[in-house]
Amino acid sequence: MSIKKISAMAVAGLMTLGVVAAFAQDAFVAPATPEEAVTARIALMKEDGGILRSAGNLTGAEAVAAMTTLQTNYSHIPALFPEGSIVGESKALPAIWENWDAFVAIAKTGEDAAAAGLAAAEAGDAAGYAAALQAIGATCGACHQQFRS
Repeated sequence: MSIKKISAMAVAGLMTLGVVAAFAQDAFVAPATPEEAVTARIALMKEDGGILRSAGNLTGAEAVAAMTTLQTNYSHIPALFPEGSIVGESKALPAIWENWDAFVAIAKTGEDAAAAGLAAAEAGDAAGYAAALQAIGATCGACHQQFRS
């Protein structure tokens, strides 16, 4: 086999691996029980909080990774709050389900802010990245103020 063929096969293999990794990257499965939902959302919120505490100091690939995780996590928030999931350690208020559209809108605003932060991080736009972090933080506060005990 020629070097050209080996190189072409290697490139094709890497491209295939990249496509598979992109699809596998977000292998989210909605929780099956209220207890699983509470456990999953507590873990997600802790992860987001940890990212937000350090994200202001990140640049380059680290900033991109942080915003990618935040965007993905925000996209999963509604699925982590099935009706009837105020169990165990949950601090969710019934207001979530009474005002579902407002709750989902806050999550979507956070997801959109993280997408903007991702674009800014990829472009090396420090001001845009900082603005996205502020917007994300504001969604956390808005949601917790209205929907968390």
